[in-house]
Amino acid sequence: MTQITLQTGPERRRHWSAAAQREILSAAFMPGAVVTEVGRRYDVSTSLIYKWRQQAQGRSDVAFVPAVLLPEPMAAPASPTSPAIVVELTGGTRLTIDAQASAALVGAVLRALR
Repeated sequence: MTQITLQTGPERRRHWSAAAQREILSAAFMPGAVVTEVGRRYDVSTSLIYKWRQQAQGRSDVAFVPAVLLPEPMAAPASPTSPAIVVELTGGTRLTIDAQASAALVGAVLRALR
């Protein structure tokens, strides 16, 4: 038997706090997560989850960046060198990548900044 939620009164829409939206978004877009399953768990439609994600990506105070774990240990450079890549972000943040960084690390960083 299916479950039905009956909402009475003049307001029929549910209101989600910003904290609840962030919690649902982080659960829905974790690696290996299935958005429809997260939607069922929190009783939210998948279209609303995608809408929240689209709205969050348009805001400057919220960002989604995939984290990449590298299996190889990173050795310290033998001598200090000048950075090979310098990326300056808005707000004064600066990202530097040394010439000794692996190709996998550089690729992951550039994909995350895209």
